[in-house]
Amino acid sequence: MTVSRLELAIGQIRFAREYTQSLISDLEPSDWFRQPAEGVSHLAWQVGHLAMAQYGLCLFRMRGRADVDPELMSSAFRKKFSKGTTPDPDPAMNPSPDEICDVFDRVYAQTMQELPTYSERVLDEPVEMPYAACATKYGGLLFCSHHEMLHAGQIGFLRRLLGKAPVR
Repeated sequence: MTVSRLELAIGQIRFAREYTQSLISDLEPSDWFRQPAEGVSHLAWQVGHLAMAQYGLCLFRMRGRADVDPELMSSAFRKKFSKGTTPDPDPAMNPSPDEICDVFDRVYAQTMQELPTYSERVLDEPVEMPYAACATKYGGLLFCSHHEMLHAGQIGFLRRLLGKAPVR
């Protein structure tokens, strides 16, 4: 059985999300903004950042802005969790864990709804900088799963620092 490039990318994105979900499913809301050491990130920033990045890599880069986008996440949310931002440990200065998870889940659901509609030809279309490894839409989809696994590692480390058992 031959798997298309799009099916491969979707499978990797799905695997990464299932793994990330396994890391956050048993965490308490009180854990989300704890920074176990000075200068270390927190769970809320990691999950919010993954939602923002998946939107950018799998939705915006693939098709530009769409009418559904404001329902997926606000501009303020994107800015709060963008690359280079500093996690704020004050829960009052952040969306709640439930809000973050809602955005995380909505973006993923929209991604899984839209990606199968693209043709293989679209995958070879170029993208503008910044990009990680390959300046095509396909490269962005592959990077999405790799990026999520990188942050899943950080979430796993944060779990350990918070006294939680490892998942794997």
